[in-house]
Amino acid sequence: MREDTLNNNYSALTEVRKNLRINWYRCPIDPKTFRELMQPSDFQGFIQAGGHLFIFLITGGLTLYFATEKLWLEFLAFLFLHGTSASFFKGIAAHELGHGTVFKTKALNRIFLRIYSIISWHNHHEYAMSHTYHHRYTLHPEGDREVVLPLEILMGKPLYLLQIFTFNITGGPVTSGIIPIIKGTFQTAFGGSGASVISGEWSNALYTAHQKERPHAIKWARLIIFFHACVLLLAIYSENWALPLVLSTQQFTANWLKHFVGLPMHCGLRSDVADFRKCVRSIVLDPISEFLYWRMNWHLEHHMFAGVPCYNLKKLHKAVADDMPKVRTFFGAWKEMLEIKRRQQLDPNYEFDTPVPNTNKTRGGKKMAHTESIGDLAPSSLR
Repeated sequence: MREDTLNNNYSALTEVRKNLRINWYRCPIDPKTFRELMQPSDFQGFIQAGGHLFIFLITGGLTLYFATEKLWLEFLAFLFLHGTSASFFKGIAAHELGHGTVFKTKALNRIFLRIYSIISWHNHHEYAMSHTYHHRYTLHPEGDREVVLPLEILMGKPLYLLQIFTFNITGGPVTSGIIPIIKGTFQTAFGGSGASVISGEWSNALYTAHQKERPHAIKWARLIIFFHACVLLLAIYSENWALPLVLSTQQFTANWLKHFVGLPMHCGLRSDVADFRKCVRSIVLDPISEFLYWRMNWHLEHHMFAGVPCYNLKKLHKAVADDMPKVRTFFGAWKEMLEIKRRQQLDPNYEFDTPVPNTNKTRGGKKMAHTESIGDLAPSSLR
């Protein structure tokens, strides 16, 4: 299939890589401070990656226990907590581990990436392709269709709200539905362009441009299916019907927190600009939500300097705060998004232009090494 026939509105990705050059604005930062912030730590990595898995094991274990004891109220409560925590495995935990910046020891990044990915139906080979483009061409639709504006705010959709507080069937903005994810995984496993991580059109474009990545994605999709089939067989053999709820479908249970903290990162902002400050939003979260979100609430800082480990992003913000827009609160971000939506309904051409400090700082001067690093994210065909 010719890449330029995939979508008449977009150029072939091979042409995009040749022709689309974005001179991103990056805040000036002290070189010594930046080098320190770029250093990953195995200790901090174990706190984040190991800590989240520990929560998964505790909530999952208690869910199984209450199911066995037929304590249904407690079972439902802990299944809800289990899903709330585990919802952040796909696209959040696996995202940061995919960057390869969580642990200093590279093998630990790879091991934990595979653990989080297989549990959450996450094809990290597909995602690595897509997310590399997302960082290089953030919200420039020719090169980034992982996130395409406008992102729909589904607050007025009762069925979707019901799904994110119970069981997500169809999926939606920043959340995973069981039907599209499993369908996409099987499509990839049998050589198709599955949309288990990204849209079908975008998946087609990526695989056409990067055929060498397809065998890796196929193998991983088959391993995902094998793992969850084993879980199902074990549940049948042991007559423990709660086991798949804990190990296989937790990703689709109680997505509410992931939705509410994840949607503000780009929603309502501008596309086709060369300033991350105008197309990415950072928000302040409570410590628990920030931990489950792997500090990705400091999303603007992550996009500007993607090689910085997640646990150093708050320090990074403090180092460049005088050249950054004011950080939104959680409720402030949602108020801003809803107001933008209201304005765009009245005027479809309206664009919100994030106010940025007038510090008279320029792009000039000597460029520091590694400011454009995205860690180890990019697959070989994109390096």
